[in-house]
Amino acid sequence: MKISVIILPAILVSGLLHAADITSGDTIIVTATRTEIPLRDATVPVTVITREEIELSLATDLSELLRFEAGIDIGRSGGPGQSTSLFLRGTESNHTLVLIDGVRMNPGTIGGAAVQNIAPELIERVEIVKGARSALFGTDAIGGVINIITRRSDARYFEGGVGRGSFDSRSGQLSGGNRSDSGEFGVNLDWQDTDGYAPRVDSDTERGYDNLSANVYGSRRFGEHEFSVRHWRAEGNVEYLDFFLTPVDQDYKNTVTAVELDTRVSDAGTSKLVLSFVQDEVKQQQSPDFVESERYSLDWQYSHAFEQHTVSGGVYAVAEEATSLSFGSGFDEDTDVRAVFVQDQIAIGRHKAFAAVRLTDHDAFGNHTTWNAEYAFELSDAWTIRAGLGHAFRAPDATDRFGFSGNPDLEPETADEAQLGLHYAPGGHHSVDFELYANDIDNLIEFDLQTFTLRNIEEAEIRGAQLGYEYRRESFAVRADFVKQSAENALTGSRLLRRAEESATITFTQNIGQHRLGIAVLASGDREDFGGVRLAGYVVTNLTAQIQLGEQWQLNTRIENLFDTNYQTAADYLMQERSGFVELKYRWR
Repeated sequence: MKISVIILPAILVSGLLHAADITSGDTIIVTATRTEIPLRDATVPVTVITREEIELSLATDLSELLRFEAGIDIGRSGGPGQSTSLFLRGTESNHTLVLIDGVRMNPGTIGGAAVQNIAPELIERVEIVKGARSALFGTDAIGGVINIITRRSDARYFEGGVGRGSFDSRSGQLSGGNRSDSGEFGVNLDWQDTDGYAPRVDSDTERGYDNLSANVYGSRRFGEHEFSVRHWRAEGNVEYLDFFLTPVDQDYKNTVTAVELDTRVSDAGTSKLVLSFVQDEVKQQQSPDFVESERYSLDWQYSHAFEQHTVSGGVYAVAEEATSLSFGSGFDEDTDVRAVFVQDQIAIGRHKAFAAVRLTDHDAFGNHTTWNAEYAFELSDAWTIRAGLGHAFRAPDATDRFGFSGNPDLEPETADEAQLGLHYAPGGHHSVDFELYANDIDNLIEFDLQTFTLRNIEEAEIRGAQLGYEYRRESFAVRADFVKQSAENALTGSRLLRRAEESATITFTQNIGQHRLGIAVLASGDREDFGGVRLAGYVVTNLTAQIQLGEQWQLNTRIENLFDTNYQTAADYLMQERSGFVELKYRWR
């Protein structure tokens, strides 16, 4: 399917539109370097999904937000709440590290984070760092890092909303909080319930989903210290069909709890200590099968700013217990990991550089050294070129080794990545980005259909290019991205599963007085799945709107899959047909 021509109309349309000029400050990010920096100073590609964009999307989970981001492929086993995998820059679904406010969410049992259970209503912004980041965050960050920054108070406020939609979907939200010079506190609640639709092509049985999510936070300042506590939680039930098309369901619970102490040691030095507890739990209702992991972590970092560079270093320690029972096969495994890291950010005139190294001691797989080295040079006020190298690794999780179809002889996956980028931004309204990336993964873990076990293959090769264009004014914005990539088994030349070789995204937002209109288009090429099944390419379009009903009331609407495209991202599992959702929201500040 040829989809590259989709980019051109968006660029032509954006050049014909006119509106008032816009002046915006620098977006501050934290994930690229573990310190606060302006987005324009990042030496690697970083995408930020803002709160404004989240509200306009009316997305019901994180994966619905991410699927319109260039370089991310989503594989979903049906409708709301169903098992969802994301593939960043062609890497595996468990090669993307997902963080909640900087705390690792990926469980030690099934690798990939449960992105289908993360409610956007609790998110302030999402930072997506593309490329290996094991030097900063350890195992799993081979393809990149997605950091979910939960909502905070900037002043006293209250919000509430209710929603209805297709498939007898119902939702409700409550948020409130306050902030002062001495601290802040707040609560965010989100509830979703849906009867769902029939997710399988060979069954008419509908499968539902419910989710109750909460985010509670508070902080207090004492002189040069700030003490904070936060707790994020999602729990509910998801119905699905098993291998024999039998209706079954399971309960799930995901929690992230963190206590943080930030201290300004001096005018140039800061210390951050984070103690966290993460729990991931799934329990079957029709059998005794379950998976559960509990992780205790300590993460301490000290940063010191000199005149032209900032040096950071720290220690990381984790103790995790993973237990499971599946098809009569179970395990109970403890894992301890210790790590130290150091990094340096340098800015001298038009030159910027970043270097980081991490030494990890994994009790099951020994010592590993990971690193990043990056450089950016401003060729002129409009042109910037950047290049980066990185070495990353992922330790097999407990399910990989001891679960059903597991293999205790698996070796860690290691990756060597290189990327080159060119950024062009003349005058502040237009910007163009062109990126090339290559990732060679040794000992990639794949499922062997011949033996029905996991095994290491010799090497996977990923090669890709991304071209992006953005045009912003005060009343509208247009963004278009095109990705061309190959992700292959280097030994056999076969494609890695569930990843498209071509994809394009276009997003357009328009302010009409106090109202807003949004259009998002995703075009994806074909992909392969298990058993040699080829899934056809598709184009899906979402239409969203925010209608202001006075100063405090707002009506939000979304039409999902506007043209009723019939498509699959995982073999035999249907994606959502054309459907509609509406939400009434009240805001007081």
